[in-house]
Amino acid sequence: HLATSLPLPSERDHLRPRIDMVVFMIDIKSKYSLKNVETSLAHVDASFFLGKVCFLVTGVGRVNACSIETNAICKLADTYCSPLLFCELELEGIRAATAQRLLRMLKICAGHIPGVSALSFVLLMRSSNDD
Repeated sequence: HLATSLPLPSERDHLRPRIDMVVFMIDIKSKYSLKNVETSLAHVDASFFLGKVCFLVTGVGRVNACSIETNAICKLADTYCSPLLFCELELEGIRAATAQRLLRMLKICAGHIPGVSALSFVLLMRSSNDD
């Protein structure tokens, strides 16, 4: 399910499936995109930041068209202890690989991978990024 911002409308709460993972998409070419994500973060329960939130940055193939500093996005992901993925949606191979990566993350967040929790997965990602 997709939403352009948070909070989600409450009138359909009874029909909404359980939310296993939240992916914040940031278009690196739009400052509004980052502002929208920053505003939406306040509406996410703190428990989701324990392995169930991910930031996906799109449009990274055109460095000259960037409106957002990469450092600002990295700092945001670091502040919320959440994984950060970069993707160029216009390149089919990268788009497919990113989709597969998100699907694996979702399976972990939903509890479909025995022996791996969302929190342990994020800790493994963080320790490998810190090396």
